[in-house]
Amino acid sequence: MKVAVVILNWNGKSLLKQFLPSVVKHSPEAEIYVADNASSDDSIGFLKKNFPQVRLIQNKFNGGFAKGYNDALEHVKEEIFVLLNSDVEVTPGWLEPLIEIFDQNDDVAAVQPKILDFRKRTHFEYAGAAGGFIDALGYPYCRGRIFDTLERDEHQYDDTTQVFWATGACMGIRRKDFFDAGGFDEDFFAHQEEIDLCWRLFNRNRKVMAAGNSVVYHLGGGTLNNMHPKKTFLNFRNSLFTLVKNAPKKGLPQKIILRLLLDGVAGMRLLLLLQPSHTLAILKAHFDFYKNLRKMWQKRLKIQNKEKYYTEFTVVGAYYLKGNKKFTKL
Repeated sequence: MKVAVVILNWNGKSLLKQFLPSVVKHSPEAEIYVADNASSDDSIGFLKKNFPQVRLIQNKFNGGFAKGYNDALEHVKEEIFVLLNSDVEVTPGWLEPLIEIFDQNDDVAAVQPKILDFRKRTHFEYAGAAGGFIDALGYPYCRGRIFDTLERDEHQYDDTTQVFWATGACMGIRRKDFFDAGGFDEDFFAHQEEIDLCWRLFNRNRKVMAAGNSVVYHLGGGTLNNMHPKKTFLNFRNSLFTLVKNAPKKGLPQKIILRLLLDGVAGMRLLLLLQPSHTLAILKAHFDFYKNLRKMWQKRLKIQNKEKYYTEFTVVGAYYLKGNKKFTKL
């Protein structure tokens, strides 16, 4: 089984310098690619000089995470893509468990390793932790991370198990499944496009797994800082996009209305925390959602939406009302 590790880069010379050596050292099973999203720094010159063994794909412009990967992966012919953020440090043997899952399970479309925090290496990292799920209102959460609460890694999620979504920070996916499902939705630009893709895989009766015996360390915010209002905008808008596109029709209008109301509560909370730029980002996210609602609905009509996709509870209620802040307490 031929494997390609594909790293999307945009003005990330410093990240490539820091993290690419671990990928080259610990990925002997794979061909390594860097897909450059029209960087204006010296990323390309740095790669050509220091990593001639790494294959370079040059996109014509920066179309974000979604289009950047869609365009680049057209040029990658290996059977398995491992999409890897440029700010991820991999560990010895990290690829073997992922490849083994694909080898032994024909019905598995995608898989992720355990994602730990590069800065606080004893804890899970926000973007994916040990595999993701969706609640009754379409809110994403993870084994090891619910909202902003990150669990300490005490080997509680070292198993290999089925999950609902795998993180785009480090996602292995079959080439055929990626393109059969339509790739990433380019209207998302960045953030939560992997959840949307995994939901479409689920609706195609394909499985997503988490491999707890594979470990990587994610810096997070390497391209867009977690405190940047644009990240708030993309997360809130794209979560609504994902819900409209993929959730079953029954009860969907009520879910959307409730989500919009809860977003308003989140906006007021951020305002009270003296973060008005993030409150404004949520408002902008809603206006952009209304603007694109018809377009998302048209995409929805092309997808077979299953009746069962989520856990029965709402993670908002479990977290904020019941105080359950660990996955094992849900």
